[in-house]
Amino acid sequence: MRVTVSRKAHFNAAHRLYRKDWSMEKNDLVFGKCNNPNYHGHNYELIVSVTGEIDQETGFVMDVKILSDLIKEHIENAFDHKNLNLDVPDFDNLNPTAENIAVVIWNKLRNYIKDSLDLEVVLYETPRNFVTYKGN
Repeated sequence: MRVTVSRKAHFNAAHRLYRKDWSMEKNDLVFGKCNNPNYHGHNYELIVSVTGEIDQETGFVMDVKILSDLIKEHIENAFDHKNLNLDVPDFDNLNPTAENIAVVIWNKLRNYIKDSLDLEVVLYETPRNFVTYKGN
């Protein structure tokens, strides 16, 4: 009997979508206003879901308090009120698109969640734009 437990969190962060190796014109063409040299921000909504068998001893797939603490420590503390391009080393050489942010979050959390459990990250950049990452 596989069950999914989820935890919702949020963080506010600024970013700029651009490639250092492209001209300003090409960056503008591909990324539009998201290439603003002065950055722009989002109120990100994050849903982290863990799926697995219910532990017969505890009744949990995973203790949601532990999941909450992992998200707070490794994601919210690292990303909230930060400029992703300038303040978060994960994006030193990685364009902080919603897709890449979701993968970075998944990779950060995967290290702390048992291999027997499936992990899914859903990241809302806006109420209408979101990405989902479930691992490779």
